[in-house]
Amino acid sequence: MPKFGGPLIPSRRRLLGGVFLAPIAAALPLSGAGAVTPELKSLTTDAKPITAEERQSRVAKAQAVMAERKIGALLLESGSTLEYFTGIHWWRSERTTAAVIPAKGELIVVTPAFEEPSVRETLAISGEVRPWNEHESPFERLVQALRDRGVTSGKLAVEATTRFFIMDGVRQVSNAYEIVSGDPVVRACRLIKSPAELALMQAANNVTIAALAYVHDKVTAGMDQRDLARLMGEATRALGGSADDFSLVLLNEASAYPHGSIQHQTVRDGGVILMDCGCSVQGYQSDISRSWIFGEPSPRQRKVWATVKRGQEIALETARIGTPVGKIDDAVRSYYEREGWGPGYKLPGLSHRTGHGIGLDGHESPYLVHNDETPLAPGMCFSDEPGIYIPGEFGIRLEDCWHMTESGPKLFTPLAKSIDDPI
Repeated sequence: MPKFGGPLIPSRRRLLGGVFLAPIAAALPLSGAGAVTPELKSLTTDAKPITAEERQSRVAKAQAVMAERKIGALLLESGSTLEYFTGIHWWRSERTTAAVIPAKGELIVVTPAFEEPSVRETLAISGEVRPWNEHESPFERLVQALRDRGVTSGKLAVEATTRFFIMDGVRQVSNAYEIVSGDPVVRACRLIKSPAELALMQAANNVTIAALAYVHDKVTAGMDQRDLARLMGEATRALGGSADDFSLVLLNEASAYPHGSIQHQTVRDGGVILMDCGCSVQGYQSDISRSWIFGEPSPRQRKVWATVKRGQEIALETARIGTPVGKIDDAVRSYYEREGWGPGYKLPGLSHRTGHGIGLDGHESPYLVHNDETPLAPGMCFSDEPGIYIPGEFGIRLEDCWHMTESGPKLFTPLAKSIDDPI
């Protein structure tokens, strides 16, 4: 479910009672967990990065879409879409790093002068880099870049997550442009994953499921959320996941709240352990959740776990080429309602969507939610994560990622077998 990212520092991380333990917390002492043993070996040594040729073909596709829609250029700042097209892996700050991809011609990257050498290190395709000094305007550089590529007026598409002050800065330098959404351009490229992207996502999922299996066997009574989260992070990195891994750990009553509570919890007999974890390999994400009971499950816990598992299966059974992705959520929710949960998003029941798109971002469109009409197509990737949450008692969430093929959905990791064999 969760995700954060950033090349040198995390761009976001939620710290709740459930605990997302990021690398920034790696120095925190453990209250009960042991160190990762040398038995864990990297699973990603053979992972192949996206080639310059593939990135260049992405730019060419974006340019074709822009030409079709009579868009002069796409403006995007640092983030996953900039990385997708250019390879530039950079974070967001008050200092603008952004790119102009014109409908015709070579792209131009604008970045602070003192960051130019670092930005060039990850620029994976041909392109011009134009620095700006601290006393200068990056927005003037961006407008000049547009003009130099022949875009003096008309439609300027802006990538959806680009911050307002950048778009506004460009507008103040020149009001000659009609600002439009960049979503049609970006989605046309990023929605369908290539074989190279799928291979990197498979590697990331391999790491996460192996790390979860390792942690599952190391859990002892008295451990708290940070113990498990840190152990998961250490295992993930030992197995070859990148340092931007995440571990959400929800114990006991906290598992009834999808992202946790502020109450401190420890592992105890009969309590739920819910772990929602992921990592990236060459930027591509995994996101896997497992729930199990420490000790012997109660009949109620077994029933809820089995219901959630059946929801996962229904999601996959509903996934067919051309089906609107929202219908997957509808099918799962309808089953849960027949079992007495809900109705709709009401608790106790399933209070969040059935899943989300995934790729370079842990959460990206389209979404497995009621009103998303995007038709399923080969190469789309999603999480499958229905849950049932009972406030004051416990919650169960199971999550695996999958991609659509011509013959149906294909899982990156097998569904959990049972509450007694949960990984």
